Amino acid sequence: FTWMTLVTSFLLLFAIPSLTAASGLLLLDRHLGTHFYQYAFGGDPLLWQHLFWSFGHPEVYILILPVFGMVSEILPVFARKPIFGYTFIAWSGVAIGFLSFTVWAHHMFAVGLPPIAQAFFATSTTLIAIPTAVKIFNWLATITGGKIKFNVPMLFILGFVGMFLIGGIDGVSLAVVPFDYQVTDSYYVVSHLHYVLF
Repeated sequence: FTWMTLVTSFLLLFAIPSLTAASGLLLLDRHLGTHFYQYAFGGDPLLWQHLFWSFGHPEVYILILPVFGMVSEILPVFARKPIFGYTFIAWSGVAIGFLSFTVWAHHMFAVGLPPIAQAFFATSTTLIAIPTAVKIFNWLATITGGKIKFNVPMLFILGFVGMFLIGGIDGVSLAVVPFDYQVTDSYYVVSHLHYVLF
């Protein structure tokens, strides 16, 4: 939990400024007549999306990393054995934090990004699944062979792992650019977000 809180703190420090910049530019556009986002006046509406999602995707991990830390603390207690692969659990959280800044434009595949950008963001989105899978497999290994107590906290953790796994599989499929084209702005993306966060 301590490691995940530390990583979350760094994410907050480095993600919030892009949202601040996006909001500041929008404020200037609406109240002072600038045209940062207005195409007709030389602005770029995609600038808003880039600034918003460069905050918005690390924000997802700002929300979930502390929960990962909680799972890694609660699961061993109710499995009655030490967490499996403590070092891997900690470093996978650091890797997730770092990679969270490299995946934002997978929300923007349908806006006409150049193929090299699509390839980069598709690759980074696929790569972030690796440290996430490390956590899930280590949690499952912690349960394996343990004397599990099915108290309410453990039931919540097991439910979390199942729901997060479904959301994670949804997320990996969104890294495939042609598939993402088909489901952009659909309830498939909404389901991915809600499975991961709920």
